[in-house]
Amino acid sequence: MAIPVVDLSEFTHGSAEQKRAFVQQLGKAYEEVGFVAVKNHGIPDKLIAELYEYVQQFFSLPLDKKLDFEVPGLAGQRGYTSFGREHAKGSEAPDLKEFFQYGQTVEDNDPIKAEYPDNVGVTEIKEFNPTLFQAYRHFEKSGSALLQAIALYLNLDENYFGPHLKNGNSILRCIHYPPITQEPKSAIRAEQHEDINLITLLVGASADGLQILTKQGEWVNVTSLPDQIVVNVGDMLQRLTNNKLRSTTHRVVNPSRDLWHTSRFSMPFFMHPRSEMDLTCLESCIDATHPKHYEDTTAGAYLDERLREIGLKK
Repeated sequence: MAIPVVDLSEFTHGSAEQKRAFVQQLGKAYEEVGFVAVKNHGIPDKLIAELYEYVQQFFSLPLDKKLDFEVPGLAGQRGYTSFGREHAKGSEAPDLKEFFQYGQTVEDNDPIKAEYPDNVGVTEIKEFNPTLFQAYRHFEKSGSALLQAIALYLNLDENYFGPHLKNGNSILRCIHYPPITQEPKSAIRAEQHEDINLITLLVGASADGLQILTKQGEWVNVTSLPDQIVVNVGDMLQRLTNNKLRSTTHRVVNPSRDLWHTSRFSMPFFMHPRSEMDLTCLESCIDATHPKHYEDTTAGAYLDERLREIGLKK
């Protein structure tokens, strides 16, 4: 399935007319599909290549060494999470993946720093943490621009999300789906799910496998060109907009048997706001045809609830 393609440079550097057209194009795509491919996204190709290189080096380390970076009590929010620890909401089958998570680095005196655990340093690979930091900042910048456009589409102030994103609780997740060595219990590397956050930015995965569930109830493959990133709506944004913008169900399926010996790597950036952000449905998204669908909550409370549902938090 060719998902809608948008050009972020038309919003960040285009004319007023181009900017307006981009806002409408992005908003309609998120109402109808929930996924877009973004070109001219501002994340340098060289940085993406380096990110993949160092992440592959990390997952090539022996398991006992990787386990040194798994921190009990952090619910997988920083450092390494070993194979089979996470499952989709409503599923008992663990996903066939291991991952490493890198979070916010607060560089000013913002008291929110007390909410965030320190990132886990991987000294064995000298450039690993500096590269994750650089990638994190680029993802943040691109995601913030996309959320400015979303705010305008919702007839909000362009900087509506800005204060909520400053030192927000976003996560860069580096995922490794290892080779399949025996007949799997499931044909799914990552069971069907929706993302928790506002939006997810995904730089091109190293292999096919991503599928989304259409409105017609059909699973279709999602592909994007090498110079594009895929960006989808998460549950927090769906909740805030009272289902106006869709958090699309997606999954990662196993490769064909002749490719079982291959790994798959994927680097989603989960864009989260600060924990105190109010996710109460916007009044402008509620009417007689679309009654309020969700109870009031905050981003922090909702994240806690979901981490328990997927087995990362007790």
